[in-house]
Amino acid sequence: MSKNVKIRRGADIKLQGAAERVKAEAPFPSAFAIKPTDFHGLTPKMVVKEGAEVKAGSVLFYDKYNEHVKFTSPVSGEVAEIVRGAKRRIMEVRIVADQNQSYESFDVSDQSSEEKVKALLMSSGLWAMIKQRPYDIVADPKRKPKAIVISAFDSAPLGADYDFILHGQNEAFQKGIDALAQMTSGKVHLNTRGGSTADAVFTNAKNVVHNTFSGPHPSGTPGVQIHHLDPINKGEVVWTVSPQHVAMIGRFLLTGKVDMSKTIALAGSEVEKPRYLSTWIGASIKSIVEGQIKDGKNRIISGNVLTGDKVDLDGYLGYYSDVVTVIPEGDEAQFMGWLAPNLHKYSLSRAYFSWLMPKKRYKLNTNMNGEDRAYVVSGQYEDVLPMDVYPVQLIKSIMTNDIDKMEKLGIYEVAPEDFALCEYACTSKMEVQKILREGLDLAQKELG
Repeated sequence: MSKNVKIRRGADIKLQGAAERVKAEAPFPSAFAIKPTDFHGLTPKMVVKEGAEVKAGSVLFYDKYNEHVKFTSPVSGEVAEIVRGAKRRIMEVRIVADQNQSYESFDVSDQSSEEKVKALLMSSGLWAMIKQRPYDIVADPKRKPKAIVISAFDSAPLGADYDFILHGQNEAFQKGIDALAQMTSGKVHLNTRGGSTADAVFTNAKNVVHNTFSGPHPSGTPGVQIHHLDPINKGEVVWTVSPQHVAMIGRFLLTGKVDMSKTIALAGSEVEKPRYLSTWIGASIKSIVEGQIKDGKNRIISGNVLTGDKVDLDGYLGYYSDVVTVIPEGDEAQFMGWLAPNLHKYSLSRAYFSWLMPKKRYKLNTNMNGEDRAYVVSGQYEDVLPMDVYPVQLIKSIMTNDIDKMEKLGIYEVAPEDFALCEYACTSKMEVQKILREGLDLAQKELG
């Protein structure tokens, strides 16, 4: 049965530079990279060496602890470099792309069972598009989810508009839905934004339960939606998939071709013409932003401003990123600091007079506006986290490595993105998402 959920706690941070609903073609990148670091907890085992020729869909590496889960190239070309970090950890597999693309051929004629669909997704590298709660990791194919959740809207600041991105991809999206539905004994939840008209690709989707969520961010995060639809208890698993990845899975099952092309939002106050660009997973950031951003010290983020990763001009688009955001770096001290009127700054409290202008959009930078302080219990976390958990107590239990308390306080239900606003609001400048990620890793190790 469908639900209409109203989220009351949270906050919408209104930023300048929202992407206009116009789509342009980004130049075809000459360089790509797949980053094992995008798949948390993965220990990759390389299949190819530097200099190897690959096709789109060729296996680059696999999971050391589950050799059936493979990770494949988004394009055809030559493996130019395998970048390693400390202790020879694999950081990137870089590929120089061919101008004329060629594809691995997969026989997708038999999709009659759950196991056959799983095998196709694992061999093609598309299994990585399915993530698992608890722990916010690539889904374990050996565990059956009690439900699958697809959030069809992004409530984060300058988030991608999936209604615009997925318009016209009805067949591929439905095929992806049908494939996912085979892999759960429960429901596939498709969640759209309440109070607005969703695109036909979502409203006409079958084999799903249609729900709506209204209210401020983080209403669009899968964790918050799972909490209100089908909370996770010990021993249970829920999968999450982004709408674009559902369509990619569908395209593959229709054609037998691994097509990792996608549409992203190029947004932010430092973008000359914020809009949508057609590109590929793992594309070079330079191909996306070159000639598109304003002069000055800017930060390029693969993802949104709350949860994305800082990348350099010679970096690469993250596997799960549907937006590239560019904002001022903010490395210069402000005269008078918080004593100034600060009408140009946004605050979740009434510390600045900007609260008198609720519709204003802001040009914010990366400045923390303070430094680490003693942990202050102020109720700020609870104001922006629409989940029935005690966020401060949970974070403290993680900091003290108290496994029992972590379990009792709801570690199974949460992911770092759910706590991103808590980090933004934190008076003490705690790295809340990092702490929570460490807690999830510890819980996975100790509790399984």
